[in-house]
Amino acid sequence: MIERTIREYRENVFDAIGSQWMLITAGNDEKINTMTASWGGLGILWGAPMALAYIRPQRYTRQFVDDKESFTLSFFSQDYRKQLSLCGSKSGRDIDKVKECGFTVAQAQGGAPYFEQADLVFVCRKRMVVPMDPAAMPQDVKEKWYENDYHIMYWGEIVETLVRK
Repeated sequence: MIERTIREYRENVFDAIGSQWMLITAGNDEKINTMTASWGGLGILWGAPMALAYIRPQRYTRQFVDDKESFTLSFFSQDYRKQLSLCGSKSGRDIDKVKECGFTVAQAQGGAPYFEQADLVFVCRKRMVVPMDPAAMPQDVKEKWYENDYHIMYWGEIVETLVRK
């Protein structure tokens, strides 16, 4: 992987997150967990490039993201669709997702874990964590997407962007 600046990112963020999916990963040398996500965003907040990731409260990955200062968002080619599907449908409480997917863990500066097989990785320093407020949501959204398990929004400053050589 080679380091680039986020300003060199030219992909369609709607396609990358919403259609191709991404892995949200956090942990340490001893234990990591990852999950597939198709909701998120990129933008500028407080003068810095930010990534927004959404995690439901019951997801096992949440405790890893909550416990660490940094997390990563990893994007893969379509060749890894099966692995991303597994990471979105199985819990790390029950299986070792990294082993099942055949991923090789690498560490970004600051120790945040990511996978060498990824084409693009955003290393994010957690800056703000906000539980969604159901009172502020439209009723149709609550009815379609939720059963009282409202996402928690994680804002991460993109401190490093890694691209496959």
